[in-house]
Amino acid sequence: MLIILKLLGSIALLIYGMKVMSEALQKMAGPQLRHLLGAMTTNRFSGVATGALVTVAVQSSAATTVMTVSFVNAALLTLSQAISVIMGANIGTTMSAWIMSAGFSFNVANLVWPAFLIAIILIQTGKHRYFGDFLFGLSFLLFALGMLKATGVEMDLASKPAVVSFFASFKTNYGTILLFLLIGTILTALVQSSAALMAITMVLCATGAISIYQGIALVMGENIGTTVTANLAAMSANTQARRTAMAHLLFNVFGVIWVLIFFFPFVRMVCGVVDLDPNASGQDATKLSFALATFHTFFNVINTAVLIWFIPQIEKLVCLLIKPKQAEVEDEFRLQYIRGGIMKTPEISVLQAQKEIAVFGEKMQKLFGLVRELYATQDEQEFSRLFERIRKGEDISDRMENEIGKYLGDVGSAHLSDETKLKIRSMMREISELESVGDGCFNLARIMRRKLDHKVWFDDKLNEGILEMYELLNEALSQMNRTLSGRREDYDFSTSREIENRINSLRNNLKQKNIANLDRQEYSYELGTVLNDLVGECEKTGDYIINVVEARFDID
Repeated sequence: MLIILKLLGSIALLIYGMKVMSEALQKMAGPQLRHLLGAMTTNRFSGVATGALVTVAVQSSAATTVMTVSFVNAALLTLSQAISVIMGANIGTTMSAWIMSAGFSFNVANLVWPAFLIAIILIQTGKHRYFGDFLFGLSFLLFALGMLKATGVEMDLASKPAVVSFFASFKTNYGTILLFLLIGTILTALVQSSAALMAITMVLCATGAISIYQGIALVMGENIGTTVTANLAAMSANTQARRTAMAHLLFNVFGVIWVLIFFFPFVRMVCGVVDLDPNASGQDATKLSFALATFHTFFNVINTAVLIWFIPQIEKLVCLLIKPKQAEVEDEFRLQYIRGGIMKTPEISVLQAQKEIAVFGEKMQKLFGLVRELYATQDEQEFSRLFERIRKGEDISDRMENEIGKYLGDVGSAHLSDETKLKIRSMMREISELESVGDGCFNLARIMRRKLDHKVWFDDKLNEGILEMYELLNEALSQMNRTLSGRREDYDFSTSREIENRINSLRNNLKQKNIANLDRQEYSYELGTVLNDLVGECEKTGDYIINVVEARFDID
């Protein structure tokens, strides 16, 4: 029982050490890591290199893949970019196996105690605290490896006939390999740490409990099991993020399939690299751990070298496997005209940005269409569904403003004509006001949420006034989108101004009637407040719309 507790405690320390070390490295790198992922993925090769570098830096492929999934969810990375980053992450994670194999090759206590001392000093003094946290995590990692190694020696499984006969009953054939592969997959999915399972595998091989063939089968299972982390992270994300997680799974499944086909020759080749006889008993523990680390590296490097040429095909396959829901198709945020970096001709870049702004305007009109649907809905479940879509739409408006604004900022730093600089200034104002339209739509939805929660009902006359206001706002949005998508010379600003005047006039009329009705006590003060808030927010949204048109016509 004591030995089992030592084993479990060592694994817990190992997982804790990896977690502390990974978090400290991420804090030290800060926003640079996120910038690196976004900026260094211009092609599939740089994407692989970026994924590998980031994973080596944070010592956690799970952290990199979860970060990548979140970037895809925020539309900061495309699906193809994310696939290349995850391929690189699988290469970067092999560094953990080499650290562990090194821990099995010498007495780590010689490093642990000085590292603990330095780490505590740095943490307590506050100077270079994150580096101290990193050393603290690394110390726990090495200490746990030393404990695992000592516990493995203490267990001495190779001298226990029952254990030896049990594992000897598994003949070295494909049935046994598949069984251990399944065990490795399940255990890694449960523990949520391929590093911990790698350490256990090294202990089992080093003590002679399992053969190198069985150990490598466990490692193959760990590669599949570790993909569960990204898939769990993507469950609540959008379609593209779920596709990214699925691509991670397919990458490792494909690798396992081709290794299974060439399993025994491949294992013999790997063992030959570290000068190890895979069929001999009583092997050196250090060589066994190096053989597992070598296999892990070869598996991921060769897998990436093969699949890097098929990223478009992988992208098509995951798109075929994971279909978006209809609501998600309508709500999904993806820039259509702005792709990657700035085009070589800044003037053309400005044209692309203007097309993107036209798409932005269309999305805001669709968002307002959801607001109109929400107003007519009495069913609580349907109301909640529409309200959530409007909330997501408002979030999309924020992201579109940020992405288009960043793009225009980059274009503006180039050598431009005075006319183009004025265009960029006007476009910056357009996206700011369009984002405000999104805010206005969400504010209207929140007022209607309050209306439903407090069971405030309008009579036919009040409903008629609100619906007329909504119709005018939709007309204003239609005219706005015509000016955004067409040439300014083909449209007259006076049309939008006339609609805005009608909105203001209706606002004044509805507010005056509301005051009169409250004076006559025709309805409750609460109803009057909700009505007043709705009318006021509609008028403000109309102001944002006319501001977009003014920016388009360059009217201050």
